Amino acid sequence: MAGETWKIIRLRWRNHWRLMLGVAVLSTALAALAWRGGWLDDLERGAYDQALTTFTDGRGKSPHVSVVVIDQSTLDGIRANERYALNFGSWPYSRNLWARVVEQLEAEGARAVVFDAVMDERSSDESTDLAFAQMLRDTRIPFFLGVSTNANAQPLPRADFDQVPASPLAPLPAAPVASTEEALPREALPPERAEETFPDEGGGEAFPEEGGAGFADAPKDSAVASVTPEQMARALAFPVRTRGFTLATLDGRDVDGETAESTAGNHAHALRHPVPPIPVLVGAVDGFGLVDTETDPDGFMRRTRFAYTDGVNAYPTLPVRVAAGLLGVSEVTLSGRKLRLGSRTYAVDTDGGAAIDYGGGELHERFHTVPLLDVLDGWVHRDKGQPSKLPSEAFRGKVVVIGGTALGLSDIKATSFQAEVPGVMKQAAVLETLLGNGRFITRTPLAVDLTLTLLVALVSVVLLMTTRWTPLEILWPVALLLGMSLVTGRFLSSGTHVLTALPSMAGLLASVTAVAFNHLVANRETEFVRAAFSRFMEPKLVEQMISERKLPRLDGENVEISAFFSDIRGFSTFSERFKEDPRSLVRILNTYLTRVSGVLLKEGGCLDKYIGDAVVCLFGAPMRQDDHAVRACRGALAAKAEVDRMREEFSAKGLPDVYTRIGVNSAVNFVGNFGSEQLFSYTAIGDGMNLAARLEGANKAYGSVIMIGPRTYELAREHIEVRELDRVRVAGKTEAVTVYELLSLKGGLDARKRATVERYHAALAVYREARFDEAVSMLEELGTEDPDDGPTKALLERCHKYAKAPPPDFDGVASLDK
Repeated sequence: MAGETWKIIRLRWRNHWRLMLGVAVLSTALAALAWRGGWLDDLERGAYDQALTTFTDGRGKSPHVSVVVIDQSTLDGIRANERYALNFGSWPYSRNLWARVVEQLEAEGARAVVFDAVMDERSSDESTDLAFAQMLRDTRIPFFLGVSTNANAQPLPRADFDQVPASPLAPLPAAPVASTEEALPREALPPERAEETFPDEGGGEAFPEEGGAGFADAPKDSAVASVTPEQMARALAFPVRTRGFTLATLDGRDVDGETAESTAGNHAHALRHPVPPIPVLVGAVDGFGLVDTETDPDGFMRRTRFAYTDGVNAYPTLPVRVAAGLLGVSEVTLSGRKLRLGSRTYAVDTDGGAAIDYGGGELHERFHTVPLLDVLDGWVHRDKGQPSKLPSEAFRGKVVVIGGTALGLSDIKATSFQAEVPGVMKQAAVLETLLGNGRFITRTPLAVDLTLTLLVALVSVVLLMTTRWTPLEILWPVALLLGMSLVTGRFLSSGTHVLTALPSMAGLLASVTAVAFNHLVANRETEFVRAAFSRFMEPKLVEQMISERKLPRLDGENVEISAFFSDIRGFSTFSERFKEDPRSLVRILNTYLTRVSGVLLKEGGCLDKYIGDAVVCLFGAPMRQDDHAVRACRGALAAKAEVDRMREEFSAKGLPDVYTRIGVNSAVNFVGNFGSEQLFSYTAIGDGMNLAARLEGANKAYGSVIMIGPRTYELAREHIEVRELDRVRVAGKTEAVTVYELLSLKGGLDARKRATVERYHAALAVYREARFDEAVSMLEELGTEDPDDGPTKALLERCHKYAKAPPPDFDGVASLDK
């Protein structure tokens, strides 16, 4: 049966492969247009999020990065502590607090401190700014600070790194104290800076100090560090070399190129520039990096760029600047889908960005987190000479990122894992990848995605148009989506983002088209053929005819076929028992015919007719079957087995026996539609059909159940076990033919029956030599060992008869009449 199914599939492919290929190409083109138009973006993001959370979660705690969180307990604890409240004020805190935190982290053995926020407004008490800057110069621990951008910020001049190359960690030398007239020009800051705060990219907030006065608003007699625009440019910019593409501009667009709302108000398309930090920090901070929000159009943080440009200078993001400083790199290179930081190389996308491999959804599960209040308490204990109570594994040798997690700090973002995640999670995850020599998640080239899309579409249309199986038409779309999710997830786990929505859409379009073809076109052929053949032909053969898109020749043709005849022994006596109850006879006969017909159809037979209790079946017509003889033999054995089961069931119910004899013969017969204008049927006529009918009747004389003709044996001998019964001459024919009893399929004969067959053949050879007495002795001995063997009894009876009265001109051939 599997071979027939495969044959049908190959026929359908051969007849419709051009249509299938065209549907696949068209589906791919339509899906690509939908992708290009952005109609699949939401579907792709949803599929990406599902795959990311399923296949990349549970990475464990980072060995390189820890996080000091400004959580709600910290805000409440500082407010409740009179000493802290007096020294550091309320939120936002005095810079004295950050100085104490940095000192304590240095004492705990931290590798570096990253402040995921901006400091672009002076404190009302300028001495705290100066003290904080001096502390940063005095400490040995590198300190990195975020920088935001704004459309109203004054452009900085080009940073000249040619004459004085950029240094990874060495800040600019401290500038002499000067008045504000010598400081950075007022226009370098937007006029509304005094009231404005800027959210940072992945977790920070702007921290304006008490008083809120901007640097350019300082009183004229105040003392601040003098920083020229050129010095500020060298502090904020960093050498970034690109090959093959240009850096993304600071024009109010996110990583996917979609317009995002500018934090400055109505400047969605205006070019933005870095907002300078307070001048005293230039020369004190080891590096500055951009911390603007990078989100997809739906507000989720999935991707990051590594550097931006305002058309004049290149500005790295904060994690890149930190990594460059700690790795001793004086230049960042983006080329050939690679990000290079010194000897380290990371795969990125062609636009210079990449998706973030978070490795988990919970900040505290992915990183060691310590509340800011605990770090502050640790400084107090150390100041008093008491041992630190902070966990040593949280900070020693690690880069510590400081960021807010309290809801009131407005730094709660969304990632693929959760809708509410502290923004610092992004900075920490990118830093972990850069410092841990990990990997980002990069997209496969468009050519690969399109190839996969075409393949999925082709598989979908070929599968559905060749099988034409309704359950598959229903289940395939579900299996397709699940399969694509699995493929995407497996690739994501290795750092590659294979598009899901594009091939899925193409596959669904191809599937819908295939189903439409199956039901709107192929069904018309199916119904036409089914109306003519399904009542007497196995369904798979009907489908084969549909696939070949032509009916067999119903006007008649000479074809070699195998004919099957069966009949119930003593049916007349059988029916006499139901003379008073004909309905019971009908029920029994219908049961018998249905079950016998069923096993014949399973072997590929075509029911010819019922003649009372007799069944006539054709193998090899109307559909050609090269193995029609083997099929007929299998069908005969299956029918005998089914009849044996019915005999047991009928006996248990007290019903008459339905012992059945079967004849099978293979020959060239004339097959086609025969009849009148009022009634016709598909059948076969010829000597081969007559011999099959006579073989069925001859079983009675030989005590056999299934008798097959010589051509059937010739065609099926490699697949069956037989017993040569006799040589016979059919009435009206002069040529003798050998007939056989079909016993089983090849290898299915037990040892006892095989021994009986061998001894029967030996006795038959003696019989044909007219040595009847010797044959009698052999057959009688055989009869004692296998008393139920019908052919042995029949031949023994004939040998007894011929031993008493030998026939004249004996040639070993029996006459086979009716």
